[in-house]
Amino acid sequence: MNKKLGNLFKGDKGIWTVFFFLCLISIIEVFSASSTLSYKSHNFMEPIIYHAGMLLAGLFLTIVILNIPCRYFKLMTPMLLLLSFATLLWVLAFGESINGANRVIQLPGFTFQPSEVAKGTMVLATAQILSAMQLEDGSGADPKAMKYILWLVVPAVLLIGVENLSTAVLLFGVIFIMMFVGRVPMAQIGKLTGCIVLIVGIFLTLILTLGSMDGDDDKQQAETTMLTANNTETVTEKEEAMLSKVFHRFGTWRNRLLNHESKPENPKDYSVRDNFQVAHSNFAIASSGIIGKGPGNSEEREYLPQAFSDFIFSIIIEEMGLIGAIAVVFLYVILLIRSARIAGRCENNFPAFLVMGLAVLLVAQAAINMMVAVGIGPVTGQPLPLVSKGGTSTLVSCAYIGVILSVSRSAKRKDSPVRLVSAT
Repeated sequence: MNKKLGNLFKGDKGIWTVFFFLCLISIIEVFSASSTLSYKSHNFMEPIIYHAGMLLAGLFLTIVILNIPCRYFKLMTPMLLLLSFATLLWVLAFGESINGANRVIQLPGFTFQPSEVAKGTMVLATAQILSAMQLEDGSGADPKAMKYILWLVVPAVLLIGVENLSTAVLLFGVIFIMMFVGRVPMAQIGKLTGCIVLIVGIFLTLILTLGSMDGDDDKQQAETTMLTANNTETVTEKEEAMLSKVFHRFGTWRNRLLNHESKPENPKDYSVRDNFQVAHSNFAIASSGIIGKGPGNSEEREYLPQAFSDFIFSIIIEEMGLIGAIAVVFLYVILLIRSARIAGRCENNFPAFLVMGLAVLLVAQAAINMMVAVGIGPVTGQPLPLVSKGGTSTLVSCAYIGVILSVSRSAKRKDSPVRLVSAT
């Protein structure tokens, strides 16, 4: 029996341990945090049955992928790139709206979120480019590597960023780290950093300026105008619709930034109504203590609209206390460390870059979710990987784990760890 299980759950045991513990925490906390969904559906068990089904499907997907030799992932890149760009364009034009943004494609009994697939695809393609363009003398990547990566990644980031800015920023940040790890020349990294700082400054100015024209419901309340050389002309209805399509999220981004930055000196001046999610997340954390209230005893789950997703870490802290919060953080740290060890044992650069890219993507997303929950960062809408309730996000996160396990199982090894970062 143990031998059969060993054959089924192949790969790095540390990764498997982290995976199962996160799934266990997910089932317990999603079951507790889904009370509002249970009330709406008039079925106490429906939300957790759906989520448990998604985790089982994810487990099956993980097992299937870990049995694919890592060299075959390269063959999937063209198909995944075509799928990613086609669905990203489709969701912008015909996607279903979630929280005021077109992010999903409605399928029979299921919603598909293209950005989740696009993230992994960009990591896969970047790993392939970096590995193929390492110089023979071992000094690092060819200077042309950054150009090829940006040509591929920037369009995807722009398509994602129109409706999901936080995911676009997360993806580009991970690709930036991969280029650094992949030994892209530091002079190019420095120039890219300068360009990023300039673009971020311009973009923040646009958000703070154009965002003031939007209401809380992301609809423009002021008439859209365009300046010409001599006068101000009212744009046509068609042009206004196009501008609204591009800028309709600016109001939401502006409000999130301002609400995060504007914290009154006197706590009595704090508006719970204007900071509803963050306020109740803080209530959950403040009432937790060292050991928490115990599983199923959360009170703030009744008030947090996304308690089972974006703010599930707040519910974990409320029910499991500081000890539970540290345990969850520790699991993601183990995931990153074990992935780094797997990458260090790889003989070839491609699997090493791929494993590190996917691990950084998962851990960075987890860090963003937890930072939002504890009030360090503005609200972003990023789920906690393998823990938050979700459809596409759950399956894709399981697929990432499957790829990491596949590399740990089938990648060739060498005696000394690969040196991924150049000192110059």
